[in-house]
Amino acid sequence: MQLFYAPDIAPPSHTLGEEESKHCVRVLRLRRGGRIHITDGRGNLFCCEITDDDPKHCTVRVVSTQREFEKMPFALTLAVAPTKNPDRFEWFLEKATEVGTTEFLPLDTAHSERRVFKAERGEKVITAAMKQSLKAYRPQLQPLTPFREAVLRPFEGRRLIAHCAPARSPEGKSYLPDTLRPGENAAIFIGPEGDFSPEEIDFALANGFEEITLGTQRLRTETAALAAVVMASVLNH
Repeated sequence: MQLFYAPDIAPPSHTLGEEESKHCVRVLRLRRGGRIHITDGRGNLFCCEITDDDPKHCTVRVVSTQREFEKMPFALTLAVAPTKNPDRFEWFLEKATEVGTTEFLPLDTAHSERRVFKAERGEKVITAAMKQSLKAYRPQLQPLTPFREAVLRPFEGRRLIAHCAPARSPEGKSYLPDTLRPGENAAIFIGPEGDFSPEEIDFALANGFEEITLGTQRLRTETAALAAVVMASVLNH
């Protein structure tokens, strides 16, 4: 299946943008009468027939539509402090999109090593990963958000914070696979390489968060975030 992304697609016909048209006609060498699939990134998967194989303005006709194609049974927000090396954070965005994530929320924390986050490159990485992994849902990438503002964002589901400090609540830390239940929406916060500050942890716990652990291994920020995605995915399959 060749998957293309067109958030503005409106059946019965659609004209691909110049970049996607070039990829379809010149790279993949598809011609009039050929079939491709297009997603709007909101769960709709359109099977389309090429009606005009112009390499700059390739036009297709929608043949059939699948709604909620491979919809995840839960919503997952990953709130993560961007790494000092932007390549590591882009790697995380790519892999987490492939595994299955609903939303990315970059965090500006007390110990953040990068306080400027350029979303343009991240958006391209997410789109490419969505197409490569044949998904019809495209994760949302939010702007860099101050930690306290992120904690106070409305969220319908469990709100979990992973940190390396000793447990601060009487209940202690729960191991993520042992506490998260299948089908349960979750927002998981992962700190920077210097971890969350004690004040940030206390603020999150005072606002309804639960503290969790991802295991005994010492993980880089992007590795910890991806491990959380994989654990949630395994629980829901």
